[in-house]
Amino acid sequence: MGKIIILGSAHAVADVEQDNSHLFIQAGQRNILIDTGSNPMRSLPANGVGPNSITDILITHFHPDHVSGLPLMLMDLWLIGRREPMAIYANIHALSRIEKMMDLFDWKKWPNFYPIAFHEIPEKEMHLAIADADVELYTSPVRHLIPTVGIRVEFLPQHRVMAYSCDTEPCQAMVKLAKDADILIHEASGALKGHTSAAQAAQIAAEACAERLMYIHYPTDNELVFSMLEDGKKFFNAPIELAKDKQVIFI
Repeated sequence: MGKIIILGSAHAVADVEQDNSHLFIQAGQRNILIDTGSNPMRSLPANGVGPNSITDILITHFHPDHVSGLPLMLMDLWLIGRREPMAIYANIHALSRIEKMMDLFDWKKWPNFYPIAFHEIPEKEMHLAIADADVELYTSPVRHLIPTVGIRVEFLPQHRVMAYSCDTEPCQAMVKLAKDADILIHEASGALKGHTSAAQAAQIAAEACAERLMYIHYPTDNELVFSMLEDGKKFFNAPIELAKDKQVIFI
């Protein structure tokens, strides 16, 4: 059985109750962190996950609310004695900037620093980025303000599927990633350039024939919650809910 933990559910402006959107995925021996908003060294233990247990980090795109916690996390893991390699996946736009960002901290001079393996995600649909006997993780470019990937996670051998949009306008690439998914976790920032409204996300879920829709990366204004859910129900006749920080999903 796979496990997903919502480490943060807010859009770019977090508050005291909602951290910036990032996820933890457990599948067999894989512990995958999707984005590093805020400080995963706090959000992971707060959700019962040891930060040193993370095997892979996937960065969806290089915006501050999705990547700002990475340097601190990598440094803190070194300070607490990590020696196992860490795999980091991102498209070339993000990957090149991650390396430049780390170079500003002279990270290559940190003594006895654990190995980092950078894996470039190519600009192609349904790229198999991570695979073993327990999980297959696919990525596709989606439509945001900068190069960004959405993901599809297939938990094996149960053949259960989670799709995650990250930040994107409505696009067919996301429909394909979410095809017949058990749960689609889709952003609902609003009908803005590079983003998706709750109603649009519901239409994507319906077109993809997903079984369940969860909104993430949404504004922290509580007055919008009811209208978001009501807007979604007009287009998607299956369960719809709002992602909440510390929420655990077994799949």
